[in-house]
Amino acid sequence: MTAQLIDGNALSKQLRAEVATRAAALTARGVKPGLAVVLVGENPASQVYVRNKVKACEDAGMHSVLEKYADTMTEAELLARVDALNNDPSIHGILVQLPLPKGIDAHKVIEAIAPEKDVDGFHVASAGALMVGQEGFKPCTPYGCMKMLEFIGVDPKGKHAVVIGRSNIVGKPMAMLLLQANATVTVCHSATPDLAHFTRQADIVVAAVGKRNVLTADMVKPGAVVLDVGMNRTEEGKLCGDVDFDGVKEVASWITPVPGGVGPMTITMLLVNTIESAERAAAAR
Repeated sequence: MTAQLIDGNALSKQLRAEVATRAAALTARGVKPGLAVVLVGENPASQVYVRNKVKACEDAGMHSVLEKYADTMTEAELLARVDALNNDPSIHGILVQLPLPKGIDAHKVIEAIAPEKDVDGFHVASAGALMVGQEGFKPCTPYGCMKMLEFIGVDPKGKHAVVIGRSNIVGKPMAMLLLQANATVTVCHSATPDLAHFTRQADIVVAAVGKRNVLTADMVKPGAVVLDVGMNRTEEGKLCGDVDFDGVKEVASWITPVPGGVGPMTITMLLVNTIESAERAAAAR
């Protein structure tokens, strides 16, 4: 068996077209959805991510504001900018690109974002809403993974899902979303003594640790669905994920490639969260 590829680019294109339609409808009502992206410092990877986010916004017919600051910016200055954006009615989503320079407490900055504009889904209020099943913004990458399962017609209900990784950005919220979808969820991490013992039982595996080849073919149950959230580089500089793709694709039923799998979905779900925020704001007017 060779796994079918889950095409993140194709699904992203479909979802972005839906966002553009919703954005046009809101704009016609006098509410143009707006996303503010704040970048502090000169991190090259962050600059690429930010550029892609701004372009995706504009392509979907949304208003985008990019604020760039030198790494000499103080925490107080950044908090003041976040406060100003919180109070700007033309902005429906605020994203502060991580990592932040030394001397700035990222947690404090994220908590300063108004929960109703937290389109990254990182605020404690968003995490709490996810935990108890209330309405709130879901972190973009796990949200994208759930959309991919839906796209290929895989219902997590009654299935055993293993999440490798326990970060606040992917691992923990991924486990919560799978639980909400009635999967039985196991979370594995660096202190798990026998990772393969758990992954071999899994119908769905989500690998999200940022470590190459953490999941190999002998660790995968035949027919499992494998979502690779990792973003790493080979010795030759080629982009790769956390999964040994060539080996695992011969065992799994579905697998996400890297690049072109989960990656495009992250920005797409950011647009979805922003349009949802704008729709809520329009409804409250």
